[in-house]
Amino acid sequence: MAGSNRLSQSFFCRDVLTVAPDLLGKYIVIKNGNAINRFMITEVEAYRGEEDLACHASRGRTERTRVLYSQGGAIYVYLIYGMYWMFNIVTGEQDNPQAVLLRGIESVSGPGRVSKKLNINKSYYGEDITQSARIWIEDSDVRRKIFTGPRIGIDYAGPYWSKMPWRYWIENE
Repeated sequence: MAGSNRLSQSFFCRDVLTVAPDLLGKYIVIKNGNAINRFMITEVEAYRGEEDLACHASRGRTERTRVLYSQGGAIYVYLIYGMYWMFNIVTGEQDNPQAVLLRGIESVSGPGRVSKKLNINKSYYGEDITQSARIWIEDSDVRRKIFTGPRIGIDYAGPYWSKMPWRYWIENE
């Protein structure tokens, strides 16, 4: 179903600090019935393991976080404020919980807005983005300057983790 440029599982089985910036400029593809929509990924954040106090895995494996312990390529979605689905892609090797949060796609900024635009909901939890017939990521030859800065909205993780420059973005043209 997917295009020939679909990213393979080996792309996602790398460390999140490599995968996150490498996702910028790639296309997230959503198939809804007969319609296929592609959106360039423009902003992401990295969450890296149980030691990262901003990562949901920092409290260990739970029913909610079990997918974070999967091999790279699994989708991790969760609801915040009872209304916004957050869309993440697990990275790294099995039992090493890491994920990339999609914060921006072309013309849409903010993780809640991204999920709304893509119609992401709980049904995506645990789905393999490298095998799915309804969502995948395609490679592109887009190369732009990558900017980095601290992650957003994670002051609860303390000054060390909240200041990690693990948010990556490219400018929209």
